[in-house]
Amino acid sequence: MNSTNAEDIPSNYGLTGEMELQVGLKFLTKDAAMLAVKNYNIRRSAEFKVVESDHTRYVCRCKLFGDQCSWMVRVAKTRASRFWEVRKYQGPHTCLASETSQDHAQLDSNVICQHIFPMVQADATICIKVLQGSVESAYGYKVSYKKVWLAKQKAIARIYGDWDDSYNQLQRYFNALQTFVPGTIVNLQTRPYYVGNTLDRESVMFHQVFWSFLSCVEAFKHCKPLVSVDGTHLYGKYTGTLLMGIAQDGNNNILPIAFALVERENTDAWYFFLTNLRRHVATQPDVLLISDKHAAIKAALEREGCGWEHNVYCVRHIASNFATNFKSKEAKRHLVSAAYSKTQEQAQYYLELISAEDPTTSPEMMAWIRGLEPPKWLQHRDEGRRYGHMTTNLSECINSVMKGTRNLPVCAIVKSTYYRLNALFVQKGRQAEA
Repeated sequence: MNSTNAEDIPSNYGLTGEMELQVGLKFLTKDAAMLAVKNYNIRRSAEFKVVESDHTRYVCRCKLFGDQCSWMVRVAKTRASRFWEVRKYQGPHTCLASETSQDHAQLDSNVICQHIFPMVQADATICIKVLQGSVESAYGYKVSYKKVWLAKQKAIARIYGDWDDSYNQLQRYFNALQTFVPGTIVNLQTRPYYVGNTLDRESVMFHQVFWSFLSCVEAFKHCKPLVSVDGTHLYGKYTGTLLMGIAQDGNNNILPIAFALVERENTDAWYFFLTNLRRHVATQPDVLLISDKHAAIKAALEREGCGWEHNVYCVRHIASNFATNFKSKEAKRHLVSAAYSKTQEQAQYYLELISAEDPTTSPEMMAWIRGLEPPKWLQHRDEGRRYGHMTTNLSECINSVMKGTRNLPVCAIVKSTYYRLNALFVQKGRQAEA
């Protein structure tokens, strides 16, 4: 591929603003010429048809070409240079502009991608409605959510890499990490790839991957012996779930210690993550696991070989589940108070308040509470292992930090965990030396 320097670009290069197309106008690529022609027509509320399009020419005519309009443009690749040049032009449009309140045929995802690219580059989490408003403000057309969503995915792919190729890059990137960042832990699993009903023996499909870094493993040795786990759903072209394990040191600094990308949040995925977390990172005896009362997590913990002898529930999730079944806000408050109580007498006091609240519903509420294992939700039964952590707030704090990565291709997500943790350890190292 030939490089292009600023001095190589002719003075009549490109179309900007409200400029009129003209013979001799040059573009670096065919795509650039196509975008310019589309932008020109969109801003003038005119539509065109592509008459010819191949590797050497691009010819368009007004949709009303003939009696109502004579607009046409021919762009061709020059033999003497690599530029595409307007060779023939009949314009401007002589037809009447169409109604501008609806969508425009040429305002496609490629044009929108070009417009929103700087906004997505600045913030990959920017919502589609904001982008829709920007497009409408710039072009005067209301574009569909789906079209802007697709344009955003194209912009993200341009910034962070192709969505499909990102899965292919994972193995190479992890190999590089293990080579140049010694101690990096990776467990990447694939599954057979079928074309129809035929097994393709030359290819495999991504299934799930667990990873952690040596710095996280070493740092956890100096943290409280507990890990909070949670999952966050990925957005973008392909869905999935990012599972994370979070720790906290004695100075209340939060530290992500392990990650996994899985296809969905089910028992097998949680078992894969939790066993790797216990085997490779949280290897000390008597480490406590804090999680929500997700059925898949519960089933994974009960499976043989998971390795988590001590595990407890997030009280906020228990209270939320309670509120789903029972409408009493007062009983919910008493339930939370019982959970946080540091003595059996205090916890029993709040449970008796629930029992005495309503003769019709209290028996059902107490039966629901008795279905909970006391050591998993009552602080006075945790043998001091919780260190006061009654919820999965640690994980949810990190979820908010990782929010910006959930819109990215998978390889970019992995890279972000490495770069963000690297920056964190450098920052903490400087603070320690100060």
